[in-house]
Amino acid sequence: MAGNSSRDTIDLREIARTLWNNKKSFYKIWIWTFILSCIWILPQPRYYACEVKLAPEMSGDNVGGGLSSIASSFGFDLNAMAVQDAIYPELYPDLFESPEFIVGLYDIQVKTIDGKISTTYYDYIKSYQKTNILTFPFRWALKSVKGWFEEDDSVNGRTETGEVNPFLMSKKDYTLLMLIMKKVSCSVDKKNSVITIKVEDQDPLVCAIMADSVKLHLQNFIVRYRTSKANEDLIHYQQVRDSAELEYDQIREAYSRYCDTHQDVYLQSYLSKRDKLEGQLTNKQNSLTAMETQLQATKVKLQEKTPAFTTLKSAIVPIKPAGPKRMIFVLAMMFLSTLVYSIVVCRHYLMKFL
Repeated sequence: MAGNSSRDTIDLREIARTLWNNKKSFYKIWIWTFILSCIWILPQPRYYACEVKLAPEMSGDNVGGGLSSIASSFGFDLNAMAVQDAIYPELYPDLFESPEFIVGLYDIQVKTIDGKISTTYYDYIKSYQKTNILTFPFRWALKSVKGWFEEDDSVNGRTETGEVNPFLMSKKDYTLLMLIMKKVSCSVDKKNSVITIKVEDQDPLVCAIMADSVKLHLQNFIVRYRTSKANEDLIHYQQVRDSAELEYDQIREAYSRYCDTHQDVYLQSYLSKRDKLEGQLTNKQNSLTAMETQLQATKVKLQEKTPAFTTLKSAIVPIKPAGPKRMIFVLAMMFLSTLVYSIVVCRHYLMKFL
């Protein structure tokens, strides 16, 4: 029993002595790890991050009072259950995975902080992205290997006006779409429904411009969705009101013309026709008044349906880059190399324990 216990015990002093005896090797590994890590991470392009926070207007009444806050801590939103909209704040992040929504960002005009580049966001992502020059051989080799197996992209992926077709995209457009989806993200706090829009980019000014533009794009999208039915009603009642006004003007002109041409006439047949035109004029006037009232009510309803957003955190041009964390990367590589070499040096102790 004593022999088995000694075999199952690791002598930490012996391991520490072994590591100390190999300290010169550790110095060499640290130096090489530091040099190689710096060579790899320093050419890596830096990127910036910008956040915008919004508080949306909820169309439903508060449900449950304090119960809603308790339910939100468990991932349930009672207020969302009372909202009649199909798209409520918790679903806003899913919009950022919609190709139609992302394609709507392509025509946004951006400008770099040095003023050298001023173009659309689509062209900026497509043609002006910096890459680590050390990864060029790997990207070239990977592209060559893929070229042996991939077929030629025969999909046009463009509409008649030359815009990107989100329904049928080419491989290049799809790859660029996925890249933009990684740069633009949205999250919603389930407790208070605060929307956080985050944009990452290699240029700080482009990052801030896109964060503010994405916020406006999301607001316009939600406004169009929330007011689509009210807008259709407004167009309908506007057309009906215009038609009623046209009919009223026609009857009014006919009535006025008839009265002007039949003055001092006392025949019953003429009086009956005049009374008939007068009755039609009254009916058309009542119809026009009713349609005008309905049109004004629809405009009020459209205004009520238009949601309001409160900006809690505006876009600001970032000063410090968000990444890559160069010092953390170098320290992590040195720690990893130390751990790996320690395992190699002490492998016979570990094998004996196993």
